[in-house]
Amino acid sequence: MTVNHEPPQNTDAVHAVLLSIGDELVLGQTVDTNTAWLAQRLARRGIACVRHETVADDRALIAAALRRAARDARLVLVSGGLGPTADDLTREALADAMGVSLELHEPSLNQLLKFFKRLDKPMPERNRVQAMCPIGATMIPNAHGTAPGIHAELKDEERETSTHVFVTPGVPREMKGMFDDAIEPRMQAFTGSADTLLTAKVNTFGLGESDVAQKLGDLMARDRNPTVGTTVSDGLCSVRIRVRHADPATAARLRDETIAHVEAALGAVCFGHDEDTLQSALIKSLHDKGKTLATAESCTGGLLGSLITDVPGSSNVYAGGWVTYSNAMKTSQLGVDPGLIEKHGAVSPAVAEAMAQGARTRSGADFALSLTGVAGPGGGTEEKPVGTVWIGLATPEGVTPYLAKLTGNRAAVRDRAAKCAMQLLRLTLLGQDPLQVRWVTKPDASDTLAS
Repeated sequence: MTVNHEPPQNTDAVHAVLLSIGDELVLGQTVDTNTAWLAQRLARRGIACVRHETVADDRALIAAALRRAARDARLVLVSGGLGPTADDLTREALADAMGVSLELHEPSLNQLLKFFKRLDKPMPERNRVQAMCPIGATMIPNAHGTAPGIHAELKDEERETSTHVFVTPGVPREMKGMFDDAIEPRMQAFTGSADTLLTAKVNTFGLGESDVAQKLGDLMARDRNPTVGTTVSDGLCSVRIRVRHADPATAARLRDETIAHVEAALGAVCFGHDEDTLQSALIKSLHDKGKTLATAESCTGGLLGSLITDVPGSSNVYAGGWVTYSNAMKTSQLGVDPGLIEKHGAVSPAVAEAMAQGARTRSGADFALSLTGVAGPGGGTEEKPVGTVWIGLATPEGVTPYLAKLTGNRAAVRDRAAKCAMQLLRLTLLGQDPLQVRWVTKPDASDTLAS
């Protein structure tokens, strides 16, 4: 594969550091969604984030984080710690980092008083602290809550540089509103960067991260523009692409060319871009072919059907499904022969075939998927350890069982089993080899329904 390498055009590109403040974030009690949103918004302006940092509600720690960030970037965005309680210490820490004290900002105090007057309530004295501002900084109005934001400069006299710091409330709705209303419009004045930074993601399922990296080869060279990397989450391996260029059209071309190279290298295991899901890709394939699907689940307990129906428009191609957890339900609802279960066990290719065939026959759908396995943590044996899942795929031509050998806890086994089933069917619809899913094999001829 021949790939054109073009270096970044602007070596003076603006970098940013994002700080999230709060004990609840450090302890994992609340998931930080602010940094991901902010990083994406900055990327649109050609500003690359070099670090995300989460800091506890500690004045000295926050001040130290601000100083570190100012050494590493020309832009620092901070969310959280502007509330009225004793553990909201960001404004004090910012003043410490600037080497100044706080002073009352009368316009902000008036806004706070008006806010509480609209609620027909007196303002608690503690809220007065939200109108305090580090000397030399400016307050940013908050149209969506009580806490004003703060804009300040941290100057490094020795290096003759300065870093712009924007502090917003941690509440996502207030943070986003303040960024859109007041922060983003101010950025062009000091970034001075005409670079375009574009990102993309190619989502895959069926290959491990090392397999993906091997197939991508030189595309992942670190001196390449666009840069290409991989991220694994919930069994999916996503290929991340980032391009920076002074010319927006060239940036878009480089991004699109790299997406094409990635897809050519990895093939049909690629199912979509950016926020596309495997279930949405499967629904699209069914819709494009004018085909319908039914499901029969045991170990996944309805997860496969739930994922499919998460997709708007799935009712056009999804006939419905059964959750047959017990053997009796497999027999009464899907027509699985009790003798088959007794002979082979519920977790077997023969039963997976019978479940899929029963679902297809009873629903009238073109295709059916079945899952029966050992999700754990108990129930595994030497012959059928935890993570053993049989998937039945019924088509107009017949029924094929597939064995998936999965690892992880109960939730991971169930999730990956459902994804394996969806990718098996999607690849079949595309006329591709389903065994491109690395965790899946076909059984021997014995122990199947056909035998």
